[in-house]
Amino acid sequence: MNEAVQSLSKTPRVAKATRAGTQDEVVYAHIFEAILEQRLAPGTKLSEEALGEIFGVSRTIIRRALSRLAHEGVVSLRPNRGAVVASPGADEARQIFYARRMIERAITELACLHATPLQIAGLRQMVQEERACFARGDRAKGIRLSGEFHLKLAEAGGNQTLVGFLRSLVSQTSLIIALYESSSRTHCSDDEHDQVIDAIEARDVERAVELMMRHMDSVDAKLNLEDDSATDDLHAVFSHLLQGKKKTTRVPRSA
Repeated sequence: MNEAVQSLSKTPRVAKATRAGTQDEVVYAHIFEAILEQRLAPGTKLSEEALGEIFGVSRTIIRRALSRLAHEGVVSLRPNRGAVVASPGADEARQIFYARRMIERAITELACLHATPLQIAGLRQMVQEERACFARGDRAKGIRLSGEFHLKLAEAGGNQTLVGFLRSLVSQTSLIIALYESSSRTHCSDDEHDQVIDAIEARDVERAVELMMRHMDSVDAKLNLEDDSATDDLHAVFSHLLQGKKKTTRVPRSA
C-alpha cells in the first residue's frame, strides 16, 4: 500500500451511515484534511481498494468522495488508471494564486463589514492554536490551521459561495506549496494573521485588504515558479555532452 495513503489508516473506520451521503462526506473530509496538512503529496495514487480498506467502506463511497475532490481541483481522475492527488503545473499555479488573491480580497472586505465579536474571538483563538502547533513541532496541524484560518475568515464574511470557492483554492494552494516552496518555511505567518484580525476588528476595510494582499505576497514570494530548466527534450538535456563530443571529434584528413 502506498505510504502516503497508508498514513490515513490512523483514521478510525467510518461509522455506518444513517442517511445517504454521510460516509462519503466523512471520507472526503479526511482526504481533504490530509491534503491540507501536506501528508498526501502531489501525484500520490489514491487506490480505491486501499482507501476502501482504510475507511471500511465500499468503492462506491470512495468514488463519490474522490469525485467531489476532483470537482474541487485537488484530485485528478485518470481514465482506466485511477485517481491521484493533483499536481498543478507552474502556469496553473499562477492562475490559482491569482484567483485566490481576488477571493481573499472580497472575503476580507466582507469580514470587515459582517464579522461578529464572537467570530473575531474565534479567529484569534485559531491563530493561538496555530502558533502553539508550530512551537511544539506539530507542523502538519499547524499548516492545516493556517489554511483553516482563511476559511473561518470567509465564513465570517457571510458569503457561502465564496467560502466554497476558497475551500478549493486553499487545498490547491497547499499542493502548490508542497511542489514549489523554495524554503523550509511553508506556513503562513501568524503575526500577519493577527494584523489582519486587528484591522477587521477596527472595521478598517482599506487597511485589512492591504494587509491581506501583503500576506498573499509573502506566501507567493516563497514559491519558485520561474524555474523552467526541466525539459523533455533529450537533445537539450544532454547538449553539454554533444558540444563536448563535437570538440573532440577528429576530422579525417583528406587522402
